[in-house]
Amino acid sequence: MVRERINPEELELEERIVQINRVAKVVKGGRRFSFSTVVVVGDGKGHVGIGMGKAAEVPDAIRKGVEAAKKNIIRVPLVSTTIPHEVIAKFAASKVMIRPAAPGTGVIAGRGVRPVVEAAGIKDLLTKAYGSSNSVNVVKAAYKALKELVSLDEMARQRDLTPHELRSRVMVQRRSLPEKVV
Repeated sequence: MVRERINPEELELEERIVQINRVAKVVKGGRRFSFSTVVVVGDGKGHVGIGMGKAAEVPDAIRKGVEAAKKNIIRVPLVSTTIPHEVIAKFAASKVMIRPAAPGTGVIAGRGVRPVVEAAGIKDLLTKAYGSSNSVNVVKAAYKALKELVSLDEMARQRDLTPHELRSRVMVQRRSLPEKVV
């Protein structure tokens, strides 16, 4: 599936800093400090991007992270206030499960996943992060999970069905599942 490039200038993006990390390089005269940042940008209407920046000063690192995030913006398919289906994504040693939730549930997410899904405009969601809790890897796994989401219309088109036919088949399958698996 080929994704079209989204122009960040057309969106009203909000930026959120997920992590600021001071890193040191040991040289002959002592330590040289620089800062690395992880930044998430989103419009709250289904667009989100992540970026990393590194510089000698914090504001420069944040600016570089925002620029990188604007280059990585993706469209997230939304169904009302949640996502169309469950997805699990892995990045490095971090694994993130994202599951749709009923209206009014809110965002049930940890430190790395929450800024990504909130920037995308998702209001009701259940998430779980497995493996490494490294913020950079958890953010990238959450971004990858949102990237793997497929809208109901797209899924119906892939299966040569109408969205209504696809919904009715899903409902029939759900009714045929046992109430509780012991």
